Amino acid sequence: MLQTMGQTLNSNRQGRKKDYLKGKASLSPFAIGKNLWEQRELIKQFTKRQVIARYKGSYLGILWSFITPLFLLIVFTFVFSVIFQARWGVSSGNKIEFALILFCGLTVFNIFAECLNSSPNMILNNVNYVKKVVFPLEILPLVILGSALVHAGISLIILFAGVAVFMQTINWTMIFLPLVILPLMLMSLGLSWFIAALGVYLRDIGHLVGVITQALMFLTPIFYPISIIPEKYLIFYYLNPIGYVVEDMRRIIIWGQLPDWGWLMFGTALSGLVAYLGYFWFQKARGGFADVL
Repeated sequence: MLQTMGQTLNSNRQGRKKDYLKGKASLSPFAIGKNLWEQRELIKQFTKRQVIARYKGSYLGILWSFITPLFLLIVFTFVFSVIFQARWGVSSGNKIEFALILFCGLTVFNIFAECLNSSPNMILNNVNYVKKVVFPLEILPLVILGSALVHAGISLIILFAGVAVFMQTINWTMIFLPLVILPLMLMSLGLSWFIAALGVYLRDIGHLVGVITQALMFLTPIFYPISIIPEKYLIFYYLNPIGYVVEDMRRIIIWGQLPDWGWLMFGTALSGLVAYLGYFWFQKARGGFADVL
């Protein structure tokens, strides 16, 4: 695998070296997309290594990706439907449905949380790549996102199976999943680029990000419906873009409804802007990485 990664990296070495040394690497949206597309094989190989490394040394290996979310689904079902006797708004009152709703929300949020929590130390944990002018440091957030999507995909498979078995339905609206999750991916990428660069200069940012992520988990309608939030506080939930993605995922997977098209168009544009600004910040800040590290 290391030999293959080396060959992939060398394939674009000369052109990238000239751009970085002369400071002419373009930051136009088209050039950014082209650059990341050219690194797709390297991103794929690093993502695979990231996923494998997570379970390296364990007896069950990748099977933990199935066992962990399945165990969480069972725990959610017992705690919230049996102990708390909780119900979700005006839904059917089905205990299993409540657990699936929670599980869906957490699966989506975990993508965002994994990207953000890994960002502050992303460059610090890969100092050996900083000195290499030709290494595309900008792919590291994509690698983390890819790893998060792999684990989320496994959780979604379990969620689909739960909806099919317990709710006896497979909603055709699931086909909109790539569109619904796109704003979350772009938002996560943009913030990861920004925080990864900032983490090189401000080491305390990691602690702050951890606190913010925990707060966002409870401020996002994952464990409760928006309908129970007092009206005077609704503005804070409307300003949270992650909440829209969580709601849309529930619509298309659990309830068989169409996503909020208005939000989807606006959210994708907004997240695309965040991704561009994050990439721009990262590329401008990377020039000082070697001096600090």
